[in-house]
Amino acid sequence: MRGFPAATQEILKKLRRLIGKLAPEATEAIVYGIPTFRLNGNLVHFSALKNHIGFYPTPSAIEAFKEELKAYATSKGAVQFPLDQPIPYDLIERMVQFRVSEQRKKAV
Repeated sequence: MRGFPAATQEILKKLRRLIGKLAPEATEAIVYGIPTFRLNGNLVHFSALKNHIGFYPTPSAIEAFKEELKAYATSKGAVQFPLDQPIPYDLIERMVQFRVSEQRKKAV
């Protein structure tokens, strides 16, 4: 997180707090060199890059939210939220909730 502009650091802190609130039983780790929340396996990953926030909620969440993600660059398991646009925290919240639900089902 160090080395990024203060505004980017604040976005990362807000994401960490949001995910932690939505998945209080999840643990935090560094996986693939980036912050990760784990709940019965990887829940979500996130990172900052020069021009965007990378959010990695797995392919199932990208597919489930593909209509809402049309405005963003996506790949099989990732979405890029440009730093020059408002971060869609409400969408991220719904994606995390979706992933929490998926991962909790794994535990059953």
